[in-house]
Amino acid sequence: MTDSNRLVSKIVINGALETIWRELTKSDEPQAAVFNAWLHTQALVPGASLQMRTGDGRNVLVIGKVVEFEPPYRFVHTFRFTQYDDPECTVTYQLKQLEQGVEVSLIVDNLPLGSRTAKDMQGGSTMILNTLKAVVETGRPTLGTRIMYALFSKLGFMLPKRTRAEHWPL
Repeated sequence: MTDSNRLVSKIVINGALETIWRELTKSDEPQAAVFNAWLHTQALVPGASLQMRTGDGRNVLVIGKVVEFEPPYRFVHTFRFTQYDDPECTVTYQLKQLEQGVEVSLIVDNLPLGSRTAKDMQGGSTMILNTLKAVVETGRPTLGTRIMYALFSKLGFMLPKRTRAEHWPL
């Protein structure tokens, strides 16, 4: 990240464009690349609300609205962690077919510099892309990521009360 409020992360994945797109937009099972959270939304159309929830559905980790949805190349949505009071930012996933695979860009705009959101997004964006690559190329996250996800599922009770789903109606 530079001194601007934009974060750009990229990776090339050896897999089908449609497979990568599905991993980033599926709502019928956990998104292994996105911390095993479930995408909940009214619809994947501009203006629709969305949430990323824990596996048990008790907590909402992220809220936002769909800004652009252009399958299978571009998905843009606003983004705000429910546990922080930081302003929202905008997350863009861009997919581009290359000879050697699919380039996936994860771009975060309007990142509130110096915030907890900025800190989490800096590490999280790299982890999301690396996990996406592992899932598409091998069929599952790395062992370390799977262990981390298992711990997440057991420690959900430690999340702040403000993240509980009843506080964030869809």
